[in-house]
Amino acid sequence: MKLKTLKKILKVLFVYDPEARLDLFELFPRLKSFFSNRRNFAILRTFGDIVFTILILMGLFGPQDPSRNIMLFISWGVWWTSIVLSWFFVGRMWCGVCPFPGIGRIFQKLGLYRKKLPLQTFSKYCAYGATILLALILWVEAVTHMKYSPFLTSLLLISILLGATVFAILYKGQAWCRHFCPMGKIIGAAATMSILEFRPLLEKCRGCKDFPCKRGKGNIPGCPVYLGAYAVKNNLLCLVCGHCVPLCDRDSPRLFLRHPLKELIINKGRYLTCAYIIPFLMASQLSRFIQEKTVWYQSFKASLANSEAIAFTIILGLWFIFFVGIIRLGAKLFTFFEDELFGKFSPMVPVLVPMAFTGELTYRLDYFLHEVGNFFPVLGRQFGLELEHLGFVVPEWLIILTLKTLIIVGGIGAFYVAWIFYSQEFEGIVPKINFFGIVGLIVMISTLYFVFC
Repeated sequence: MKLKTLKKILKVLFVYDPEARLDLFELFPRLKSFFSNRRNFAILRTFGDIVFTILILMGLFGPQDPSRNIMLFISWGVWWTSIVLSWFFVGRMWCGVCPFPGIGRIFQKLGLYRKKLPLQTFSKYCAYGATILLALILWVEAVTHMKYSPFLTSLLLISILLGATVFAILYKGQAWCRHFCPMGKIIGAAATMSILEFRPLLEKCRGCKDFPCKRGKGNIPGCPVYLGAYAVKNNLLCLVCGHCVPLCDRDSPRLFLRHPLKELIINKGRYLTCAYIIPFLMASQLSRFIQEKTVWYQSFKASLANSEAIAFTIILGLWFIFFVGIIRLGAKLFTFFEDELFGKFSPMVPVLVPMAFTGELTYRLDYFLHEVGNFFPVLGRQFGLELEHLGFVVPEWLIILTLKTLIIVGGIGAFYVAWIFYSQEFEGIVPKINFFGIVGLIVMISTLYFVFC
């Protein structure tokens, strides 16, 4: 890579300019070739499907002792942690190779499905349904201590697989991924702070009448989530699956490098998905930290007939109310949250997104770092091999330092978004923004994460 190109990349990533972005297809032609060759994604999906199937079988029929079944670490440590990390680097690209739609794709290739588009009401109400499903998954994960149960982990994977398969039979494309997948909604919300964006060159789309990027061409299907390259305006819905790249004869779809906070700042929390997902996600993170790391939680649970479900639900509900209150208070501190053209928006939501992202990464990484040293010993016990000597322990001080550093990074990201709003986006529009009040909220939330993680 030339020094000049490297400087351009660093400038785009670290100096906020809403107009600055780099066309990666132009800079790296091989990257465009990768997206153009559909076989590449097919290989990735096939690999994911095989691993996914093995994990489910290991959970259903393998040892149920957590110290003798490696599928738990692969599922909750490697898989989930990798997905969370991917939010920042590649946005929703994980969804482009996700194994959950695998069986549904087989049914559709065999023609065993209703060739109908999803109901329009899905677009209006899907955020509610997906948020409820996400809430249910995180609640069940915590209450049942699912990440220590191979069987329950497999049941979770099967239930999401079943949902994706049923919707693939009922509707063409990937209706589940577009409207109801709880993982898709959380990934879409987090992908708003990705360093990549998949966008069209709209000047090349003008005059197009066939829209093959959406409808497909010949035997090649179009966009699996009914967008088409020309309609992609943000990272919430686009799977970055590359379907549209070989279909477009105008060379419009492009992959751009951008400042990671660009979309958060531009959209200002307008979308319902973010407004619901972010406070619940942060509430669940603090609730899970408290459940696993505090002594008083056990006493609190004991006072409620030792009911994990009741205790965790109360803690989760209180934290959710707290973060919804923070979002509303933040809107008042910004003093500007509605515009005649822009409509209503929630400026505190994009401020919280970096903290929500690093909070989830902190939680998943905590499990990964504590369990990674047991990978080979657990693998050996499961398959009758002597691998105990390959085990190791990550020093606790290193784990704590890593997690606390991530929390600080999240707080810095939140402060940066708030500062751009204060110094650039809202400057001259409103009489006064209580910037120090907003900073106080950021410091308070960061402190809470610092204390409980």
